[in-house]
Amino acid sequence: MNKEKVVLAFSGGLDTSFCAMYLSQEKGYEVYTVIANTGGFDQEDLKRIEERAYRLGVKKHVAIDITQEYYEKSIKYMVYGNVLRNGTYPISVSSERIFQAIAVINYAKAIGANYVAHGSTGAGNDQVRFDLTFEVLAPEISIIAPTRDMTLTREYEIDYLKKHGYEADFAKMEYSINKGLWGTSIGGKETLKSEQTLPEHAYPSQVTKQQEELLSLGFEKGEIASVNGRAYCNKVEAIQAIEAIGSPFGIGRDMHIGDTIIGIKGRVGFEAAAPLLIINAHKMLEKHTLSKWQLYWKDQIANWYGMFLHEAQYLEPVMRDMEVFLESTQQHVTGTVGVKLRPCHFQLVGVESDFDLMKTDFGEYGEINKAWTAQDAKGFTRITAVPIKIFHAVQTKAKK
Repeated sequence: MNKEKVVLAFSGGLDTSFCAMYLSQEKGYEVYTVIANTGGFDQEDLKRIEERAYRLGVKKHVAIDITQEYYEKSIKYMVYGNVLRNGTYPISVSSERIFQAIAVINYAKAIGANYVAHGSTGAGNDQVRFDLTFEVLAPEISIIAPTRDMTLTREYEIDYLKKHGYEADFAKMEYSINKGLWGTSIGGKETLKSEQTLPEHAYPSQVTKQQEELLSLGFEKGEIASVNGRAYCNKVEAIQAIEAIGSPFGIGRDMHIGDTIIGIKGRVGFEAAAPLLIINAHKMLEKHTLSKWQLYWKDQIANWYGMFLHEAQYLEPVMRDMEVFLESTQQHVTGTVGVKLRPCHFQLVGVESDFDLMKTDFGEYGEINKAWTAQDAKGFTRITAVPIKIFHAVQTKAKK
């Protein structure tokens, strides 16, 4: 008798480890696990995760590398838009999940699976991101989410795995860590409390650099193109190089507090050296190379783009329209930005660009005017004041 197939989005963490064993041993499914790598795992990591999957009793485990696709279809536009959720969070996990869900559901369709599963809880955003993507792309495949559907606690899952002979370093599972190319999120008991923050040991990277360094980031049409003078055709490798430089300084650490898709407030810690350095450097370069109204309208569009991406709306067609706008603003965003790195801090130094709008013959701010006269300035100011003068004149007359 053929067993029904279920494809499980698998990270090797506590929730998905429980799901793999539960779906195989308790429900009798033929379990296929898939890890969609968005740049957070090296070959050793992937090998350990594969071994863990087979120890949990799965039929087959596969790893799908979607890092390049993730950059081209998401990260690139987040840089164009300088997207930081609530001005803080570079939408690391939020953006990854959509592409992981797409890879998982495509694999499920390819092998003719009856079900697709994930380990999300009922109190977070990821359940919506997975479910929505699965339902849009494969409504014929049913969704299973044991942790959510059974309202399980981490303690229950640990006890279950222990009772069934699964050995692991459960102490390391104290914190929920999700690592990808665009940052690492950290959740734990401290993030559940408004008055607490993560301890030093909770961060995967530790502060090991103390001496100041100067970092040079080159951009070409809005995309990262060089790091400290070395050119990168592969943008993924450039991001990884920046992360390797900035992470030992403890740069990019913060706590994101925001409104979840399901309506409650949530907190999560994160470290994202490369995203924070790239976005802030890119934003500074844009201030020099874009017009006033390009900057204004790009901020409006980018805010919506980031919000829709965070709230699982990547497949909404308006996202493609916003991407066209964001990309069109980047034609002259080319140049180099200098950044000083210090422990847990960085400082933007300045830019070099052929498209720098400060470098003109029209004048130097606060120093000298070359394209207008003193009389021009007086007349401009007088005309500009007219509507305000009218308002105040009318109000004064009305009060008499």
